[in-house]
Amino acid sequence: MRNLLLSAATILMAGATVAAPAQSAQLPKGAAHNIVLVHGAFVDQTSWKPVADILTKKGYNVTLVENPLTSLAADVDATKQALAKQNGKTVLVGHSWGGVVITQAGDDPKVSALVYVSAFAPDVGQSLASLAKSGPATEGAAAIHPDDKGNLYIDPKVFPSAVAADLPPEIAESLANHQLPLNHTAFEAPVDTAAWHDKPTFYVISTKDKVIAPEVQKIFANNMKAHTTEVAGSHASLVVHAKEVAAVIEKAALVK
Repeated sequence: MRNLLLSAATILMAGATVAAPAQSAQLPKGAAHNIVLVHGAFVDQTSWKPVADILTKKGYNVTLVENPLTSLAADVDATKQALAKQNGKTVLVGHSWGGVVITQAGDDPKVSALVYVSAFAPDVGQSLASLAKSGPATEGAAAIHPDDKGNLYIDPKVFPSAVAADLPPEIAESLANHQLPLNHTAFEAPVDTAAWHDKPTFYVISTKDKVIAPEVQKIFANNMKAHTTEVAGSHASLVVHAKEVAAVIEKAALVK
């Protein structure tokens, strides 16, 4: 049910960016042919569909990781399983919580570059919890609460304006009411590897983000010495600005 719902939502959100299957497109010489996309908390892998469609049409082999969101280790394992199936150079991309996952999983030798999209970017020893305490508070972060099982959600009443203000209201409300929770253990787990120290890194800053403050995104990007691109979008910029995000991923694919 949730996949069907989110697939329909992302297709609607993507509009004209939804692409047909790849038609033996010719990639630039030396480009990484593989793209692995890691989603954030509260949504599933179909949040990447608009970007994936663009890249697939251009001839890239695109894999959408399905994070269980039960722990950092589980999400890293899901990502590493996807990387194990790639043949050759691979660009690893993370949105939001997915940035924590790719930081830990990105030391795989197949990974030629990392791309963070409105994403957390911890250093060794840092967790999502510790990062959330630094920098200015945001509307979205303040609305994250646990249920009686320790699973974290964003208050559905706040979700549309905080996470997806530039999406149609009915889509944002539907996403708010069908969230996938992030277990609190994932929130608290520190990374013991920070792959961005050793990999070329790119960062897409969303200047209207109300979950991760744009100022904090800039700090992450500066710390990593990342190539940065700014888009005037919300935390859902991977959907609303799919073309710009896909273009950054293509730049990362050209890294030697």
